[in-house]
Amino acid sequence: MSQATIQPAKISGVLPDSIAEEIGFEIGDAIVSINQTQPRDLIDYRFLCSDEYLELEVVDTAGNTHQIEIEKDYDDDLGLEFETALFDGLIQCNNHCPFCFIDQQPTGKRQSLYLKDDDYRLSFLYGSYLTLTNLTDKEWRRIEQMRLSPLYVSVHATEPEVRTRLLKNNRAGLIMSQFEWFQARRLQIHAQVVVCPGINDGIHLARTLSDLASFHQGDIPAVASVAVVPVGLTKFRPSEDELIPIGQAKAMEVIEQVQQLQQKFIQQFGSNFVWLADEWFLIARQDVPSESHYEDYPQIDNGVGSIRLFLKQFQATARKMLPKAINQPRRFTWVVGNAVEQAFKPIVDRLNAVKGLEVNLVALNSQYWGQEITVTGLLTGQDLLAGLKGKDMGEGILLPSLMLKHDDTKFLDDMTVADVARQLKVAIFPVSGVKELIDRCLK
Repeated sequence: MSQATIQPAKISGVLPDSIAEEIGFEIGDAIVSINQTQPRDLIDYRFLCSDEYLELEVVDTAGNTHQIEIEKDYDDDLGLEFETALFDGLIQCNNHCPFCFIDQQPTGKRQSLYLKDDDYRLSFLYGSYLTLTNLTDKEWRRIEQMRLSPLYVSVHATEPEVRTRLLKNNRAGLIMSQFEWFQARRLQIHAQVVVCPGINDGIHLARTLSDLASFHQGDIPAVASVAVVPVGLTKFRPSEDELIPIGQAKAMEVIEQVQQLQQKFIQQFGSNFVWLADEWFLIARQDVPSESHYEDYPQIDNGVGSIRLFLKQFQATARKMLPKAINQPRRFTWVVGNAVEQAFKPIVDRLNAVKGLEVNLVALNSQYWGQEITVTGLLTGQDLLAGLKGKDMGEGILLPSLMLKHDDTKFLDDMTVADVARQLKVAIFPVSGVKELIDRCLK
């Protein structure tokens, strides 16, 4: 890690009715120190703010420095939000995985799309995956001292030579001793394995899952869960790479292999322990497993069980919100990736059972990425233009907001919602979650 200078923590939001609002904090102010300590990141900030008495050094938007004293209860939050969770810069990735999505993008897009993070702090705070190859002794000590658990770790393979081949990093082979480190300190990880045919599948996948299972023991297992994910490839990947796309036959093979291991783990642990990402079933053209299969959804943010959970949430919300009929006829086009077309058919049927409401599902693949089967989150503005131009889309497009940059209106190709709406000459309604989807249909 190249350690950057710690910057003041710039405030991006002040929550209403909070301590910070009462004191008079404003957006653009920045915290320099708390009790004479500069916070490196949001973790430090939360730890330092747990004290009942705080001395803050703050720089306002005019550049003036203020000393502020606060007395509060131990668990009271100040009510501040920040521009970034990291005040000393991002820990960059030093691996060269051939399947890295960042290396499979075209050049010339917004800079944030090319940031390769391998930062344990983002893993702890937000569940992003890291490889553990970049950590210095100081960072390992901090993880231990601050009990930063669970972390989310990209394992891919436990055999040193296979993992080193995948990550192109000589430190990648230390993964088993790193699991022992977590185990000795009663800290946890959630693991992921991205399957690359011909490299870490077959006997290598079996070995990896068996090795990971050996750390799933005791009241605080070092490896809490594992997600098995298919490699995703785009037409922009380096031509010399050794990767093979996953087709239906390979997906069916991996599903069968993992399901056999799940039966063993259920007998051994009373849990599946290992879960397949939804994409495997979509590529294999099979139904996703039942709701009970996913237990407490330990890998939901990795696309494991997200379809089943969405269907469950829709059914529950539809019972409460959907009327038998609406007075004013409405017609919309709901755009999704073609991977989920069959899975979402029951939702469309239920929406269209409302008299006066018509929702047409348009399932697109991504010509932009060069993928035959595409998950919704990878669709771009250009894909929408190619798939929808000239079609009657009714009152507007229902657009899953996961296609867009967080808190923004940009697609992955840097087109904006406004760009696409203007060219298609139709309103576009970004929707996040079931309730917003139904709300927009009824408005």
